[in-house]
This record gives sequence, C-alpha cells and structure tokens, in this order.
Amino acid sequence: MAATVFLALSPTWNNGFVGYDDPAYVTQNAHVNTGYTWQNIVWAFRGAHASNWHPLTWISLQLDASLYGLDPAGYHLTSLILHVANMLLVFLWLGDITGHRGRSAFVALAFGLHPVHVESVAWVSERKDVLSTLFCMLTFLAYTAYVRRPGLTRYLAVAALFAAGLLSKPMLVTLPILLLLLDWWPLQRKESWPRLVIEKLPLLALASLSAAVTVWAQREGGSLTALDRLPLGNRLANAVISYIRYIGKTLWPADLAVFYPFPIPIPAWEVAGCVTLLVIATWLAYRERHRRPWLMAGWCWYILSLLPVIGIVQVGMQSMADRYLYVPMIGLLIASAWQAAESAQGSLARIRIVTAAASLALTACAVLSWRQAQVWRDGATLFTHAIEVTTDNFVAHDNLGVELDRLGRPEEALAEYRETLRIRPGDRNGEENFAQASFTKGERLLGQGDVNGAIAAFRDGLRFRPRNAVALTSLGAALARSGQSIEARKVFEDCVQADPSSVEAHYDLGLVQQALGAYAEALESYDAALRLQPGFGAAQAARAEALYTLGRYRDAWDAVLAARAAHAGVDRGLADRIQANK
Repeated sequence: MAATVFLALSPTWNNGFVGYDDPAYVTQNAHVNTGYTWQNIVWAFRGAHASNWHPLTWISLQLDASLYGLDPAGYHLTSLILHVANMLLVFLWLGDITGHRGRSAFVALAFGLHPVHVESVAWVSERKDVLSTLFCMLTFLAYTAYVRRPGLTRYLAVAALFAAGLLSKPMLVTLPILLLLLDWWPLQRKESWPRLVIEKLPLLALASLSAAVTVWAQREGGSLTALDRLPLGNRLANAVISYIRYIGKTLWPADLAVFYPFPIPIPAWEVAGCVTLLVIATWLAYRERHRRPWLMAGWCWYILSLLPVIGIVQVGMQSMADRYLYVPMIGLLIASAWQAAESAQGSLARIRIVTAAASLALTACAVLSWRQAQVWRDGATLFTHAIEVTTDNFVAHDNLGVELDRLGRPEEALAEYRETLRIRPGDRNGEENFAQASFTKGERLLGQGDVNGAIAAFRDGLRFRPRNAVALTSLGAALARSGQSIEARKVFEDCVQADPSSVEAHYDLGLVQQALGAYAEALESYDAALRLQPGFGAAQAARAEALYTLGRYRDAWDAVLAARAAHAGVDRGLADRIQANK
C-alpha cells in the first residue's frame, strides 16, 4: 500500500517551488530558509505570519531547510512521506477499531491515491495539511487506546497530540466533536452522553483557543477582508453549493485547480437544489442510523470536519479548495466502503463486482494522481492549467502573469494582467501587478528610443497607481524628450506632490520650467532639490544658468563653483559669461 501511494505521487520530486505562497513560506522567508535555529523556532511561535499561526508547520519547514537547503525535491519528499504515513495510519486505526481490514484498506488507499489530495502533497506551502493530519490520526489512535483503558496519562496523550495538530493547522478544531461521533460508532461506548461530553470539555477548550488565535491571525494578515465584500447570504449560499461540489470532486475528480473563483451572482435554483440534496442525504443517513450506522457516522464526519473551511467565515477569495477535502473525505470513504461491502454480502457475484469496481476506482485514482502531480511542476504550468479548467479565474491569470514576468516574457505577462483586470476590475493585486508591468515596459521602451510607446505604457500603469513617483518621473522625462514640455511640467508637479522627498522630481521639474522660460520657478525647484541633497552638482549647474538669466551674476558664479566642487560639468561658455559679469 505504501509503495503504491508513494509511486503514484512520485512525480512531485521533479517539481519546483511555485510563486503562490511558497516565497512567503520558504524561498523568501529568512526565518525558514536559514534552517533549524533557536531564533527561528522562537519566531515560529511569536506572532502571526502569512495570515496564520501554525508554529509546528514552520518548524517542519525549517528542518527541511536544514536538511536540503533550497532544493525543492527535499521538501516534496518530506510531504510525500507524511502523506504515505497518514494513509497507513488511516488503515491501521480504522482496521483496528472496526475489525474490517479489507474495507479499511480500500478507505486508506482511496485516501492516499485520490487526485484531490495531490494539492496537499505537491504544494510545499500546504505542509500544514499533511502534518496536521498526521497528528489527527495519532490522536484517534491515542483516543482508541484511552477508551479501552481509561487513565489520566492516556487522556493527556490525546490532548497533547490534538494540541500538536492544532499547532500545525487549526482546521482540526472540530476533532472533539468527531470523537463524540466515534463514541457512537464504531466504538459504541455505553457511557451516558453527558459524561462523554464532559470528557471532551478540555479538548473543546483547546479548540476554542485555537479558533480565537486563528481569527486574530487572519485579521492580522488581512485575509478576512473578504467579509466586508461578501454578504453573509452569499457566503451561506456558496457553502451549501460547496458541500455538494466537494462530493462531486470526490466521485469525479476532473478539472482540479489551485484556485476556484467565488461565483457571483449565485443562481437561486442552484442553492435550492443543493439544499434539497443535503437535506435528503442527511435524512436518509439519520433514518438508517440503527441498521447502517456508518452512513450517519461518515456523513457527519464529512459535514463537521469541513465546516471550519466551508466559507461561512470567508478567508481569502476562493469558493472552495481541494486541500480542504484532505480530512473530510475520509468520512465519505468510510460510508461508501462500508455500504458497498454490506450490499455485497451473501452473494459471491456481488462481492466480485464490488471488488472489481473498487480495484478499477483505485487504479483510475492512481493514474489521475500521477498526471495531477505533474500539473504542479512549476508556477507557469500550474496556473495555465487552472485557466484551462475554470472560467474567469482572475487569480490564475494574475499569478501566471507574475510567473511569465519572472521567466522574462513581459508582453505575455502584461496580457495576463489585462485579463485579470477585465475579469475583476477592482482587484488590488491585479492592479498592482499590471501597473508594475506597465512601468517596466515603459522603461524598456524608453531605453530603446520608443518614446511614444513608453509614454503610453507609463500612462497605462498610472491609471491604477497614479501616485507612483518613480513612474511619474519616467513619464515626465519621456514627455520632455518628445517636446511636450507643458505636459511634462504637469507630470513633474504631480510627482512632487506624490513624493516631496524625490530629489530627481524637483530637479526634472526645474529643467522643464527653465525650458519654458519660468526661471524663477525653476530656481525654486533646484533649491528644493539641493535642500534634499546638498551635493547635487547637476542641480547647481542648472541653477547657475537660471541665476545668470535672472541677472544674479555673483550668485550664479557661486553656483558654478559649487557645481565644479561636486565634479559636475558646467558649459564653458556660460561659465565665462558669468565670470565676466560677476
């Protein structure tokens, strides 16, 4: 089983880091990529980073950095080993508490081979998924041991492992309720429900503390801003639809993407249909709770474990995410495997049919996972695929633009940024990237002598970042070169207002004012530049000419001497005229 899962996802070894979160988590995070040190461990526990507080995940990545440096193969190997370990723990734990090793093997293999889980394994930033699930499964094993032989030491082991899971990823906050579910089936504990609930109170306290810290961390990182943009009605509607879509991805794992855009508007008929399906499924599971308890247990596992990330409290801009299905899918697999096995009992033909269907499903999952792992080869491949399998995916277009920029393909990158802004005109991330790409294009065209093209590119970017002083300075210089001095003066005036500390803006404004004959104004601009940078020789040289024109010959000569002291060139003829008149 371990070899099968390992081989199916082995293409992740050839993958690199992607530009989506991996820089913040590893490649550009000096607290991680410098390795396993005491200072870095303290940093992992101190404060929120990347909108999360999961210190054990940071420490795990720090350990990888100590072992592998910045070789992505090592990070992928660790995640793959953790995933294989999770699959084996599912098998060992489920087989132990139910006594059905064949059904447990199917659940474990389906969990390990399912292509939806490739995201959690192939994305280095999602180390928190595989690590937290490792502690989740160890918590289940420890809890089973506690139920069989209750004692304080065993209970403390349960609490410690649960805390470790929360310190890896707080999505496990519903685990105490899952333990109550396991008390009913398959553990079938005979104690009264009030006693079982009281038994879970310390664990619920840990979960509540983790939830509070998570909300704080998300607010600190700005990831809860979606609450302001998405009314509760939209979030509830998307949550209902997502519950059904996740089941669809489990049954038919096609068109998997790193990002699924939030659908607005959401058709009322779609919401009503999904609510109806959820109600029917819940009613059927409840009706069969005595004869087929695994249906109710598996269904509730799915609903409850997915609840923290279903989007009622919206974090980010996605409508759903494959990684969120990592633990919840186990519930669906348990219900399906047990029901299929029970339906086949008593008939050799049915047993053969169910066995063949299970084998075919697992084989298909292995093939699809092999292919899906290669989608994560690099950022360009990942986001190109996301654009192909989704509609109006502004995040994918924006991130593909970043990747193309990094690969030295600026024109293609700019096209992706334009598409981002077409789909989502008010997207701040897209506006920033489009503006920066336009400014870079303008600088390149200006260097090539295409002044008009540069002007157009700068103006494109300034539509979204109108107070960018560097771009305004470059646009003013391009306008001045093209003979549009009046327009250039207005641009430099805007630049000085946007950034009064810009020496270059004051100096360039003075040059344009001087070219337009406004010598007194030019002198004020040069003086402003020199107040910011007293040794600015070029400003002194230009100031000398303005002072000479205004008839202030002695001041002009002082400016000439100051320019020469700063090793700035002064026109020889101008200097001679100033010296003769002083």
